[in-house]
Amino acid sequence: MKNAFLLAFLLGVSLFANAQSKTAKGNLFIIGGGNRSDELMKQMLHTAELKRSDYIIVLPMASEVPDVGFGTLPTQLQKLDPRTIKNFNFARHDVNDRKWTDSLANAKLIYILGGDQSRFMNVVLNTPVYAAIHKAYENGATIAGTSAGAAVMSKYMITGKQLLDTVYKETFNKLWDKNIEFSQGMGLLENTIIDQHFLKRNRYNRLISALAAYPDLVCVGIDESTAIIVHGNNATVAGESQVIRLAKPKNLKKTGEGLIKFDQAEFGIFTAGDVIEIKP
Repeated sequence: MKNAFLLAFLLGVSLFANAQSKTAKGNLFIIGGGNRSDELMKQMLHTAELKRSDYIIVLPMASEVPDVGFGTLPTQLQKLDPRTIKNFNFARHDVNDRKWTDSLANAKLIYILGGDQSRFMNVVLNTPVYAAIHKAYENGATIAGTSAGAAVMSKYMITGKQLLDTVYKETFNKLWDKNIEFSQGMGLLENTIIDQHFLKRNRYNRLISALAAYPDLVCVGIDESTAIIVHGNNATVAGESQVIRLAKPKNLKKTGEGLIKFDQAEFGIFTAGDVIEIKP
């Protein structure tokens, strides 16, 4: 009976995730990492449209030191809006706790901290936590994240690793076919790939590699102290720096040596207030 319930639950998660991008009432507030200005956080709170009884849940599981990671955010947010902020560290708590997952599903603002995106997904993938985040989003919540918390928004999540180079580099130094590693993210964005710390860490080669791997998707690089606010097919830029959008490479090929090449692609640089087209 227990195994049958688990199978039914996982099937439901899959069907729900596939349908949610078409029906979600919520927003995504995706920050590229770095410093979060009070003004940027005000925009996040405004996007969430919090009512008096609403609360905020922080998910710190991407962080290597989640309690430390959680510590600074409430201090900043409560200067702007003194309401309840809960720390749900599912890395140290039962992911099947119905009380916690119900609370998560009913949160109006969920914030995913930075760290390692794979660490976060290792905790939540194929669990009630994953389903609760999707349910909250479908019902109108704002799902926010910074750095690794930005990367997890995508279905095809960039892990940061190169498959053809065993030495980790924050920026790729090669444009090779099948060099970029992806794993399954939250899938709140089914057809857009997010990269973060973009200009600060010069991640153009990494995003071009992602575009070559999935040429039918939109690839978005968000710089530090900058965010995109996603609702439906559009994303509004907020913050201090820029957002890069890549899409639709033409005549995409690879050489016999595995080098990527294409004739041209859509390329745009956007700043605060600009609205860009994405694929949810």
